[in-house]
Amino acid sequence: MRLSPLIPLCVLAGCDTSEPEVARFAPTYQGVETRLLEGELVQFQVSMTGARTPLDVEAYAECAAAQYTLIRGYGFARHLRTKVAEEGGVWSADAVYTISPSLPRGARTIDAEVVAANCAENGIPMV
Repeated sequence: MRLSPLIPLCVLAGCDTSEPEVARFAPTYQGVETRLLEGELVQFQVSMTGARTPLDVEAYAECAAAQYTLIRGYGFARHLRTKVAEEGGVWSADAVYTISPSLPRGARTIDAEVVAANCAENGIPMV
């Protein structure tokens, strides 16, 4: 029996020709702990599952910092440091920011209103 050359070999071999399944980003945000360290120095500890990279948990901490800044009546924050860890699928970040009513000096500053709006638009919860 001769098969038509028009029948793809993959069909004959029973290959799966469906499109590959794309993993959907579906994080679970597990909460924020906020500690006022001294004056305008604030520490944020956040945790989540489903992060794709450390950037996702860093963004969560930044969102918490932006909202906290607004709650305190300030408009700006300056990022000092963030430590990220992952254990058993749970990502955590320990971030420290200073908050201030005016734009602080430094390269890693955030406008709290702009960042908070971006967080809300992207579904990242805040304090």
